[in-house]
Amino acid sequence: MASKVPEKALNLIRNYPRVALNGLKPIENDYRYKSKPRRSRMKATQSGRGNKGQGQRMTLPRIGFEGGNTPFYLRIPKEPYYRGHHLRREYPPFSLLQLQRMIDLNRVNIDEPIDLNSIVNTNIIKINPGDQEFGINLTDEGADIFQSKVCIEVQWASEATIAAIERNGGMITTRYYNTECLEAICDTLGFFARGIPIPRCPLPPRDAFEYYTNPDSRGYLADPELVKKSRFKLAQKYGYEPPNYDTENDSELFKMKDPRQIFFGLNPGWIVSMKDKAIIKPKDPDYVEYYES
Repeated sequence: MASKVPEKALNLIRNYPRVALNGLKPIENDYRYKSKPRRSRMKATQSGRGNKGQGQRMTLPRIGFEGGNTPFYLRIPKEPYYRGHHLRREYPPFSLLQLQRMIDLNRVNIDEPIDLNSIVNTNIIKINPGDQEFGINLTDEGADIFQSKVCIEVQWASEATIAAIERNGGMITTRYYNTECLEAICDTLGFFARGIPIPRCPLPPRDAFEYYTNPDSRGYLADPELVKKSRFKLAQKYGYEPPNYDTENDSELFKMKDPRQIFFGLNPGWIVSMKDKAIIKPKDPDYVEYYES
């Protein structure tokens, strides 16, 4: 009579689940971790900690203690120009070369004004208000090859950058946004989905008020007549014809936003309902007066 052991073994293999990593186990008592007691160099019983003292009793001084002397971090004087460094506003660089490349790839529409919202929507550059980033700094890298006529709004720009924009007949404006407005600009869909009113853009803080009222920096709060004179002086300095913005063909291109406004076509206080696809406007006179002030 043949043994039934091979048949039972085959049935066990057929019914057993497939081999996987989670089913493998090591052989019992195959490897044992060797426990080696700590001993000193002289084969004594001090476990390498010496004979009495701070080393054996684990009462070593804190890190930076210099035996009662004045420590290093107190001997070096404070540097006053680092005061409030973590609160300073940052403007990530964005070059004219990047802007020209975005225009060539049709990532932005030059027939309409370009602001921070249209630049962030390209997902090429991102602004994080939580890291004290308050907009972009348009640098003059690529100013010699920039050839587009644009109306752009940035947060910081140098004199060479302004000249490169206006040499091609364009317009540039420097504009301030606070953290609340930047959160709405950088994540527009998420902001509209929350169903809260569009915030009113406040005036710039005291340390930035001079820059945004200066016509040489094309501040949005500067006197328009002084801005025209500054454009003429800059054109004479760099040797080009000053731009003319009075033509009817460019009326839509060179339209400006209100100082309290952060979106084109949307006023502060309005609520954009993504579910109903409607715009809700305030009717209370107190609310209207607050957002229009």
